[in-house]
Amino acid sequence: MDKEKPESRIPSAEDEKDFSEEKDDIQSSAADPALSGFRQDIDSIDAQIVSLLAERQHVVGHVAALKKTHNLQVYHPAREEDLISRRRQQAKETGLNPDFIEEIYRTIIRRSRVAQTGSMALKSVRSDGVVLLVGGKGGMGRYFQECFRRAGYQVRILDKENWPEADRLCDGIDLAMVGVPIDVSCEVIRNIGPFMPAKAVLCDITSIKEQPLEEMLKAHAGPVIGLHPLFGPTTSSLDKQIIVATPGRDDGACQWILDQFATWGAVVVRSDAREHDDIMGIVQALRHFATFAFGQFLKRRRISLSRTLEFSSPIYRLELGMVGRLFAQDSSLYSEIIFASEQRRDLLKDYINSLHENLEMLENGNKCLFQMEFQKIAEWFGPFGEQAMRESSFLIDKLIERF
Repeated sequence: MDKEKPESRIPSAEDEKDFSEEKDDIQSSAADPALSGFRQDIDSIDAQIVSLLAERQHVVGHVAALKKTHNLQVYHPAREEDLISRRRQQAKETGLNPDFIEEIYRTIIRRSRVAQTGSMALKSVRSDGVVLLVGGKGGMGRYFQECFRRAGYQVRILDKENWPEADRLCDGIDLAMVGVPIDVSCEVIRNIGPFMPAKAVLCDITSIKEQPLEEMLKAHAGPVIGLHPLFGPTTSSLDKQIIVATPGRDDGACQWILDQFATWGAVVVRSDAREHDDIMGIVQALRHFATFAFGQFLKRRRISLSRTLEFSSPIYRLELGMVGRLFAQDSSLYSEIIFASEQRRDLLKDYINSLHENLEMLENGNKCLFQMEFQKIAEWFGPFGEQAMRESSFLIDKLIERF
């Protein structure tokens, strides 16, 4: 009698999984010694990299001390770009991706600048200088109060509640910096003028320059300069932050203020008051108003922001983030910027009219006209288009890494 054959069985998915895991275990076991060796090599190299970065940072400390002694600027764009170019070339020669190496070194350079700026924050270019901050209890007033005090200046605060003490507070000052809302800046300048010492510098930090500068020149016979810091009071470092300087009177007597900001790491951009106001109309007023209008439209249509983000590309998230950022801040700040002058309001009316000009194109579904206009604008943007692609792609990649 034949023996009964074992019952054949089709392997189940669980059997396949067990076999696969067993196979992986065998392969992993065989690779373990070599893999372990390579990992040790990587750990050793990583330790050397960190040690070299620490050594580099130590040398940066010596550089910062030297710059501090000789009142040299922290930011040296030519030196930085030369360094990046040489590292990119080295990357090519060693088979590494130049973009990867550039990204690493821009991070390293940024940290070096911040470290140097932190050291420079304690450096005063005017020994025993006395600074009066008019409106010093506001956001920017508190910010500059910290900057000047850390650098060793004697700082005095003049605000609404202690205005009767203006005469005493102005006595012996080297600088009066007016940082008040735009709509009262000219009045405050007129009121502080009579108390100003003859050799003291009078400056303002409002976001328009023509009217305040004109008022300062009338109110004070001594040195006058207009400043516009293009950053807010939440800025953690002045590294590469832009401050626009508009000349008023006696540039030589005002230079120490610009030198101080440069020592702190800021970039000073010089402009006359008219050019400043024209450009800020675009950079600030138009941009903020367009953002406001987009947010207003989303709200009126009751768009679900969270739902749109589920469908969004990184660039949409970035754009919506900038819209949300606007509405997370103080409305009075933006109303002051947008409604600062009749010229700005005229600019915004022109912008709205230009949008209406596109209605006929939309009503007729005129794709050809759209493409023609698109091409004209692209040609007008010129090489900046490629630059914008590179910069926005970098920001998108960073956004993807973060979220």
